[in-house]
Amino acid sequence: MPTLTAQQQRDEARGEFDAYLASCPSRKLLDRLADKWVALALKSLAEGPKRYSEVSRQLAGVSQKMLTQTLRSLERDGLLTRTVTPSVPVRVDYELTPLGESLSGILGQLKLWAEQHMSEVDRARADYDVRQ
Repeated sequence: MPTLTAQQQRDEARGEFDAYLASCPSRKLLDRLADKWVALALKSLAEGPKRYSEVSRQLAGVSQKMLTQTLRSLERDGLLTRTVTPSVPVRVDYELTPLGESLSGILGQLKLWAEQHMSEVDRARADYDVRQ
């Protein structure tokens, strides 16, 4: 039997999952990816490898616990790698994997869209609130 290319494997897998179905495991993945800290962490790392403290500084408002949980979940999902360098203090670097890079562009576009359209959303919210 011939070996499938990576694209053929993705195409085949796509047919096996349907996020509209409640039991589909891709729903859990979509739920994770919809988290604001996931999108912002991936976008931050799209700029290149960073230390934990660099990511933390860039993501204003994220708690240490939330950032740690977010980075661990992204590592578990294969979207980033974590490299520990023994030193004093220990150095920990995070870097996107090719899978993470393939997603970061999409989430980057979502971030940009939110920034570009926030004033329109604010106006729509205000109009809605007046009607209620």
